[in-house]
Order: sequence, then structure tokens, then C-alpha cells
Amino acid sequence: MTPTIAPRVRALVLLLLAAACALLAGAGPASAHAAVTGSDPGQGAVVDKAPARISLTFSEQVALSDDSLRVLDPEGKRVDTAEPANVSGTTYAVPLHSGLPDGTYTVAYQVVSADSHPVAGAYTFSIGAPSKTSVSVSGQSTDDGVVGWLYGFGRYVSYAGFIVMAGGAAFVLACWQRGSGVRPVQRYVVSGWVALTAATLALLLLRGSFTGSGKVADVFDLSLLGQVLQTKTGAALVSRLLLLAAAALFIAVLFGAYDKRDDAAEKRDLTFGLSIGGVVVAAGLAASWAMSEHASVGLQAGIAMPVDVLHLLAVAAWLGGLGALLVALYRAPAETPVDAAAVRRFSQVAFGGVLVLIATGTYQSWRQLGSWSAFTDTRYGQLLLAKIALVLVLVGVAWISRRWTGRLTETAPAVASAVREKERVGARTDDTGAIEPAAADDESADAASTGTERAAQLARQQAARDAARRKRIRDADPNRFGLRRSVLTEAGVAVVLLAVTTVLTQTEPGRTEQEAKAATSSSASASADTGASGALTLNMPFDTGGKDGKGIVTIDLDPARVGDNEMHVYVERPNGRAFDIPEVKVDFTLKAKDIGPLPVVPDHLATGHWSANGVQIPMAGDWQVDVTVRTSDIDEVTVSKNAQIG
Repeated sequence: MTPTIAPRVRALVLLLLAAACALLAGAGPASAHAAVTGSDPGQGAVVDKAPARISLTFSEQVALSDDSLRVLDPEGKRVDTAEPANVSGTTYAVPLHSGLPDGTYTVAYQVVSADSHPVAGAYTFSIGAPSKTSVSVSGQSTDDGVVGWLYGFGRYVSYAGFIVMAGGAAFVLACWQRGSGVRPVQRYVVSGWVALTAATLALLLLRGSFTGSGKVADVFDLSLLGQVLQTKTGAALVSRLLLLAAAALFIAVLFGAYDKRDDAAEKRDLTFGLSIGGVVVAAGLAASWAMSEHASVGLQAGIAMPVDVLHLLAVAAWLGGLGALLVALYRAPAETPVDAAAVRRFSQVAFGGVLVLIATGTYQSWRQLGSWSAFTDTRYGQLLLAKIALVLVLVGVAWISRRWTGRLTETAPAVASAVREKERVGARTDDTGAIEPAAADDESADAASTGTERAAQLARQQAARDAARRKRIRDADPNRFGLRRSVLTEAGVAVVLLAVTTVLTQTEPGRTEQEAKAATSSSASASADTGASGALTLNMPFDTGGKDGKGIVTIDLDPARVGDNEMHVYVERPNGRAFDIPEVKVDFTLKAKDIGPLPVVPDHLATGHWSANGVQIPMAGDWQVDVTVRTSDIDEVTVSKNAQIG
């Protein structure tokens, strides 16, 4: 039976690994988790005079380097004059040379979002009138080539290594303590530790190039490595390596001293100690992901990080334990087969893990999506739907495995008794037909004076027959064979599920994507002077940091000329719905002439709508419009934008 299964097993494993690699290859390792929600000048804008600076507004805080914001003239030469800096909230700016000639300019940006993922892109604006440019905007891509692919693959291996190591150890301690002395199970857990350690070291080396140039040659640049160690991601990777040293000690005890303990009381105490220590180490390792990725930024980060740790621990207990069970079913020696009780205990552990996954996954989905439409309208939502479908398939196969487990428990004694009876009958037959040869052998052995060697040989033959008999007893049960197949199917689905999950962690959350689209579309529809009417519309995303603190404030100034103007202020949520806030104020400043700030406090007219008449603009120029938004007693932010008025 086993020789027939083995080729199928190998073929299925290879197929699943190929599917996982295909998913990773299309992941786009540099997918952004922060998005550009505004710029000044805007994308494609044509301004009358050269701006003093270029500013970009992101959906969250980003980390800058010296070359994070670059402005290139039509010939491809840089015209920015200093390092980029944070000017307010999530807005970053870089100053430009004065007196820039007319033409089309390219703004290229490459930053690192707060959840550790690189964000890169480019756009153009023109001074005076558009012109030809030698800079290729399409060449500005977030695709990091070989380094990006390696980094994405390293992330997959690190997740897989943690799940195998933590889940395998949990399976031994909680479900099958005899497994601590089974060599294939030991190799399974140790391979998880080796994979996680190697992947963590690789990610540490790749990180600098991944968030910078993307060149393979920069992977071993020690100066880049020093910069990485000063970042949040670098600290998380170093912490992971330190915790892996503790995990190595845990594994050594589990498969060394623990297996050799014969006294029941001592083994019980050691089990308790290893369980507590293992949970602490595993939680620390899981926290190294939570502290540097999605959970560390955005809504309710203080709640999201421990929820993320629980989610990853539940995944490890379920899928990692499933892999250990698969190894035990296929590779455990006949002397120590995995029993039905161990399978039943794992089934209970897996069921608890599924409940935790449902609870934590529901919270994470709400936090990252924000709306039902994001399920189908964003790539993150589509991947999440695929993940949910795979989990449902996995739960369905697990239910089948539970049925096989119940049947195995009921029929195992009867099958074993029948096989033993068959073995006894066969043994009597063999003994009857082998009397004379055995006697001849004894006489020959006596003649050759090799009785001791013959006895050892017979003992080895008997041990081999006993092992073969136990293997036949184990494999003769059709329910065990059914359990093997269902667990193998579970493991195959789990491989693909892990690949989808890895891609999901590298994809921009649906909530962020929708907010960015809303802000970009609003800005594109009315980002500057609207022509004959002379009306000016400015859209400025804001985030006060408090509850319901995100939104977009729109300033309409008509006719945007010297003298009296009518101003309307609109406040909307990222989804476009108007809402009220306690206070909104507007200031106009003409820095070139040292005029202002000129304060304007508009009157509230309706939900999300304020207005002011007789707004005086004393002279034409490049005015800075500052809008102060207060969403609660303590949550307030000022956002700014420059506009040509008059």
C-alpha cells in the first residue's frame, strides 16, 4: 500500500510547492501599504510660475532617506536643493531651485511606509506649458526585480519555518509526547527552526537593497545593513534572531532530556515548564511580525498587535501541528506509531485554533477593509476572499479527518487482533515447514562453532519480522489509510493557504486603497483653477489621529481673484460622506510679500458644509492656504496647500 502512495505524495507536494511559488512570483513584493493621497503641484497640473517646493501627502507616516523625493527637469537633471523633510502630519516636501524655466518636470519618490513596506512611484507637472521630457515615468516602478522576489520568498519561508517549528513542538507536547523520541518528527521541528533562522538572516541582508536601490550588489553593503539595524524592521529581525537562540535551547531540551525522562512526576513537571517557556518564546517570535507590519499602524494598533500574535499562534498550532501529524502518519517507525488518542487530541487543538482564527481574522478583516465593497473592489479584499475560501476547504477536509479518527478509534483493536491471529497461523505454518532446515542449520552451526553469531542473526531476523508485523497491523486498517489521505490533503491546502497569506501581508490594505482612490479622484476632478469662472478648489486629506479623525477638507474660493471672494468649506469622510466636526478655520498667507496669516472663520450651514462671504485677498500671488481641523477637544491638525490666487 505504501509504495503505491509514495509517488503520489511526492507529486502532490511538488505540485503544491509550484502553486505556492507561482503565487509568490505574482505577489509584487514592493506593493505599497502607504499611498499617496495628495500632491502640490498635483499630478499633470500646469502652474503659471515655478513653485518653491514640491510636497506629497501619504495615507500614513513614512520614513525618508536623502533621495526619497527627487525632482527632475525635462533633461533629467535634479532641481531639488535639499533633503526632503516632514512639514506637517503625513505631508513631506523638498525645496526647489528658484527661477526654474518652463517645461515638464518629474517628481519621483521612494519611501518606506510605517508598516515596513517600500512605496515608490512618479508623476509629472508642468511650469508654463507642457514640454517633452527625457525622463520615463513608466520606468519608476515598485517592482524590485530579483531582490524583491528573494525578499518575498524569504518572507514565505520565515512564516513557514515558524509554523513548522512552533506547531510541531506544540503537537509533541500537547498531543503526542512519545513523538519527542521519533526521529522524523525531530527532523520536522528542527527543519522549521533552520528555515526560520536562515530566512531571518537573509531578510536582514536583503532589507537595505529591497527598500533602496533594488540591486543585488547592495545586499552585502555593510553601511546599508547598519542603516537597517536602526529601523523598526531591523530591530524586529534582530529580536527574532535572539528569540531563535532561546528556541534552539527549547528544542534541545524537548528532544533530549525530555525524551529520556522515565519518572512520571518529573516528566509532568518538565512538560509544564516546556509548555510555559514554549508559549513565551513562540509569542515573542510572533510579536516580531506584529510590531513591524500591518498591525503596528492604522486603527487600534494597541489592540491589533496582540490580536495579530494570537492569530499567528493559532495558525501555527493548527497548520504546523497538521504537518507534524502528517509526518507521524507516514514516517513514524512501526515501534512507535501515532495512536488514535493523539490524533483525537490534535483534532481538539485544531478546533480551538480555528475558533481563534475566526475571531481574530474577523477583527483583522474589519480593520483592514473598512467596508463591504472593499472585498471586491480592492486586491486586498479579493485575496482575503481567496484566503477565506481556502480556510473553508481546509475546515471541510479537517471534518473528514475527524470522522476517520473516530472510525480508527473504534476499529483499531479489532483489526490488530485479526492481523495477529493471521500472523500466528502463518508463523505455525512456517515453523512446520522449516523444522528440518532449522535442524540442519543448527548442526552446521554446531559444526562451525558459530552458535553465538547464529543467535544474533536469528534475533535480528525476529526483530525484523516483528517490525514488519507491526507495520502490517498499522497499515491494514483502512481507516488509518483514509486518515493519511485526508491529512495529506489538508497539508496540501495549507501550503497554498500560507502562500496566499504571505501575498496578503505584502498587499496594500483595502481601507488604505479606497481612501487613496477617493482622495486622488477628488483632487483630480478639482485640484486647481477651473477655468472661465475663476473658481479655485483645493482638496486636502487630514488625519487628526483620534477617533473618526480621517477625512478630506475641500476649499472652494470664488472667483479666486483680488478683492471680495466667497468661500465654501466641505468636510467629508474618506468614503465621500459629509460629516460635522467641532471646528474648522482657514488662514491665507502670502509669504513672498510677508502678508498674513489672514484668518477666516466660516459659518456652519449644513452637515459638513461651512461658508464665508467677503473673504478679502489683497493682492495676487502664490498664497498658502492653511486649514485647521478639530475633530474633538484634543484632536486637531493643520493641513496646507499653495494656490495661485489673483
